[in-house]
Amino acid sequence: MGLTRRQFVKLNAALAASLATANAWSTGSLIRKTIPSSGEQVTAMGIGTNRYGVTSDEDKAVLQDTLARFAELGGSIIDTAPSYGRGLSEVVLGEIAGAAGLSRQLFWATKVDARVPGPEQLEASLRKLGVDQADLIQVHNLRETAAQLPFLREAREEGLLRYIGVTTHRPTQHQDIEQLLKTEKLDFIQVNYSLADRSAADRLLPAAQEHGAAVLVNIPFARGRLFEKVGDRPLPDWAAEFDCRSWGNFFLKYIISHPAVTSPIPGTRKVRHAVDNMRAATGRLPSPELRQRQEALIDSL
Repeated sequence: MGLTRRQFVKLNAALAASLATANAWSTGSLIRKTIPSSGEQVTAMGIGTNRYGVTSDEDKAVLQDTLARFAELGGSIIDTAPSYGRGLSEVVLGEIAGAAGLSRQLFWATKVDARVPGPEQLEASLRKLGVDQADLIQVHNLRETAAQLPFLREAREEGLLRYIGVTTHRPTQHQDIEQLLKTEKLDFIQVNYSLADRSAADRLLPAAQEHGAAVLVNIPFARGRLFEKVGDRPLPDWAAEFDCRSWGNFFLKYIISHPAVTSPIPGTRKVRHAVDNMRAATGRLPSPELRQRQEALIDSL
């Protein structure tokens, strides 16, 4: 998916400003992004927890080590939902974060939907996570936004949450989120975006920039298809120009380098994956020219 000259120039200028703000060109520096509605800065890497619904002590210990290492390296954003992990992810997260002393250190992002009344669902999520306030509550897959967004504004007034957003993982809902950005004041949106699925960059990511919404990115590895595409190929030599040390870095740095993106949230259940993902949130990012080379490489496979 190519860019017009006008889009390329605009992206180049925006990217330069974004990188300067994040101090991302200094090798080894931690890349941080600004939440537009507040000015708060967060590290440009998160964790998705759709598969945190484990029951054994051994599995919980692995997840606790992963969470602790992620936080030690400067990560904070944890994205979850009441339905994740067969309904257990929030419970497990609250347990392991509490045991690791991380409950107040992490940036908790969870969701509400139409399956349970909003107040009950929010109360249950806070209780499971072991916190008095969520950092971000998102309307899951745009379910009942007309009812849920007013409720979330009231809950924010009561101090139960700090930011409001909506999510999708379906390109067919991008237009709906774009319309919501025009009519509602959203602090965050969460969308699918990757080197394998760049449709969000056509209109939705620019709309998020225009309306001052932070962006979390789900499915950053295209459900594993990107790793399948590259197979056992070595990284191209030019990947070193943006401090890339693995294919995971290659895919994540592409996402982070988009000026509209606040943070990808790859599903992460192992310490080594947390370490590799956090490396993508350090050092230099690809320039617009290198982003085009990344796109061309993936499109050729």
